[in-house]
Amino acid sequence: MKSQVKVLVVGGGAVGCGIALHLARAGWDTLLVERDELTAGSTWHAAGLLPLFNMGYATSHIHDYSVRLYAGLEAETGLNAGFTRCGNLRMAQTDARMDEYMLYSATAETVGIEHQFLTPAQIRDRWPLVRTEDLKGALFHPTDGYINPADVTQAMAKGARMAGCAIERKIQVNGYRWTGSEWVVTVERMVERGGNLIPSGEVFEIRAEHVVTATGNHAQRTARLLGIRIPAIPVEHQFIVTEPDPALMRWRAEGNPEHPVLRDADAKWYVREERGGWILGPYEKGAPARFPYGVPDSFRADLFPLDLERIEEEYMAMIHRIPTSETVGLKDDFNGPICYTPDGNPLVGPAPGLRNMWLAEGFSFGITAAGGVGHYLAQMMVEGEAEIDMASLDPRRFGDWMTTDYAVKKNEEAYENVFVLHHPDEERGAARPLRTSPAYDRQAARGAQFGQVNGWERPNYYAPMGFDDHDSRSFRRGGWWQYAKAEAEAVRSAAGLVDATAFAKHVVTGPGATAFLDWLTTNRLPKVGRINLTYALTDAGTVRTEYTIVRRGEQDYYLVSAGAWTDYDRDHLVKSAEDFMGAGGAFVAVQDVTTQWGVFAIAGPQSRAVLAQLVRDAEPATVLSNKRFPWLSMRRIELGMVPVMAIRVAYTGELGWELHHPIEMQNHLFDRLMAVGEPLGLTLVGARAQNWLRQEKSYRAFGTELGRDATPLEAGLDRFVDLTKEFRGKAAMEGKGIRSLCVTLRIDGPADADPWGREGLFLDGARVGRLTSGGYSVAFEQQIGMGYVRPDLAVPGTRLQVRMFRELFDAVVCEDSPHDPQNARIRVDG
Repeated sequence: MKSQVKVLVVGGGAVGCGIALHLARAGWDTLLVERDELTAGSTWHAAGLLPLFNMGYATSHIHDYSVRLYAGLEAETGLNAGFTRCGNLRMAQTDARMDEYMLYSATAETVGIEHQFLTPAQIRDRWPLVRTEDLKGALFHPTDGYINPADVTQAMAKGARMAGCAIERKIQVNGYRWTGSEWVVTVERMVERGGNLIPSGEVFEIRAEHVVTATGNHAQRTARLLGIRIPAIPVEHQFIVTEPDPALMRWRAEGNPEHPVLRDADAKWYVREERGGWILGPYEKGAPARFPYGVPDSFRADLFPLDLERIEEEYMAMIHRIPTSETVGLKDDFNGPICYTPDGNPLVGPAPGLRNMWLAEGFSFGITAAGGVGHYLAQMMVEGEAEIDMASLDPRRFGDWMTTDYAVKKNEEAYENVFVLHHPDEERGAARPLRTSPAYDRQAARGAQFGQVNGWERPNYYAPMGFDDHDSRSFRRGGWWQYAKAEAEAVRSAAGLVDATAFAKHVVTGPGATAFLDWLTTNRLPKVGRINLTYALTDAGTVRTEYTIVRRGEQDYYLVSAGAWTDYDRDHLVKSAEDFMGAGGAFVAVQDVTTQWGVFAIAGPQSRAVLAQLVRDAEPATVLSNKRFPWLSMRRIELGMVPVMAIRVAYTGELGWELHHPIEMQNHLFDRLMAVGEPLGLTLVGARAQNWLRQEKSYRAFGTELGRDATPLEAGLDRFVDLTKEFRGKAAMEGKGIRSLCVTLRIDGPADADPWGREGLFLDGARVGRLTSGGYSVAFEQQIGMGYVRPDLAVPGTRLQVRMFRELFDAVVCEDSPHDPQNARIRVDG
């Protein structure tokens, strides 16, 4: 066995073998170790389905790559992976489900995934065993199907060996130690005795520059060995196999094709043919999480007892949909652990706090994802970044505040929600509320309907008491829309107050702070008392993070970034500071102060008048004037009894301030602001209205317009990039050129819906770009969106079309900041 390699992959399931294949193909000296046999984990009892359907952009790319890879594995390796391309028919019983499929279609179209819409009559004509009278239609993927999980894993393993990867079985990892330049991994050979796998006492060390963990159900053991948290915990998943169905056997004997994989999403199951019978896989309520603290040593390729009572409703729904299945008996059953995460997405990318340690954990659709994850993770490791933005799968999207109990509840919820309608405005309720700002109860009493961001409860909008947010969700304009519209209008006409406490906040100090941030970010640093907007880049030259930097002293900086990414940003800042100091830079200290500071954002024409009633100053009449408090500056002021670090900036594009205050004083500040503000028209405003308003100003948002697949120059942020200085990622950014450009579009869309930011952009019937954000503009009384198009089309006045609900609607590229392009409202004096 090798003792020194470029990269060690831990885990020999489908995911691990897919990663080893692509790293070996990239020329890295690769070793894969597996504690048991290849496929011994969840891989062996997976149903082997390959669903292309996914509402996420990155995950859609991953699944699409996998299916294309698997189709060519036999030609490459000589091993037949059992790939059956029978198609996938995803049925809909309701109009809302068809709306979901049409929104998915927008994502699939931008990725290039082939799909079709079928009517009930078309379904009945092609597959007469399927009952269709209660269906609205279906989405059909002709290139979808299923594969033998063990065979595709062995095929990828053979491909990896052919590319130079070594694979060792019965090798268990017992420890990891980072030396500063490489990992020393302690492993032990395992032996089989009496059906159990036990340590042999034969211990080795493997030295590796990089390690990838793909340990599946054993993720909690991996987390303990690494000293980190990995919220990947298995949940039971059952599927049953029926005896042969005589009607199905006659259908096939007559020369008819195999049925596609059938998915009745509203009934929460999938079904496919299996040797003349059917496999039923339900996603029922009440499926329990298992092994929250680790898989017992005695558990190998084992299963749990079947719980038919738990899946009775789904079983009866299969009989309803395929009436001939009513008389067939059960032939076999499976109930095994499948890993989940709190949001259902896997964890793919750098491990928090560790160098050259990469996670590939938490795969609930591991067979579908294995090939694509291998491809894109190898790009991240070898080239510095993947060609698609993988931030939505980044392990650091979950913070250290997350506990085992939280992960258990959320993972069970994620399982139950596999087939639940995935509204773009969905909010799941398990384990909430948990992280609340002090003003939470006051906001709830005023009708706040909360969303969750990195565990924080944040108002999405405010509605009359008794309003049901769940019932208001829609793929069109939900019941909440009218309230968000009123809030947006209030900001434009009077004043709005937004709770932005969830913002990530870091303090960077020390004798090397200035030089460090100058190297880390693209813009010139502000002077003391001023602020700027700037970007940290990946080593591939794309946008890693957006920061508002407040310079409080010569070597004292306060950094504000997106609230969903606190741990993601902290990890990057700390590691980057270590790199800087390791290269000879002076000492830099990074401190996460997110939970120390509450934030209220007040904006609108009346915002100065509201604050003037609370400010305490020797000359209160002028403290908020442009002369004493200019735009893009910071001042420490007193609002009543609260000391506030006020920043004159507004994400809504109106006169406004961010009021950063000691979090323990938040309730006092909230009460005082509302008492003096409401007579002046101050309105509580949620995140949805704010999202609309920032698009009227063409303000890019991290996670939508800004991500690891585009440079700041492609995002149209040239004014925040100082090309006269050197900064991390500059050469790579310049080397990429301009592949596409970010634009704002005014859209003449349907009367009852707005774009969500997933839709394709078209010119003369050809796709030329895609939206990344969408919503409604109260300034222009029409839909608005932001997105990326070919550079030659990023010219104001260019007429394009947006695909919504399978129809094309006119759109026009407008100048940046179509509302108040001169920023006169922001800079107004008083």
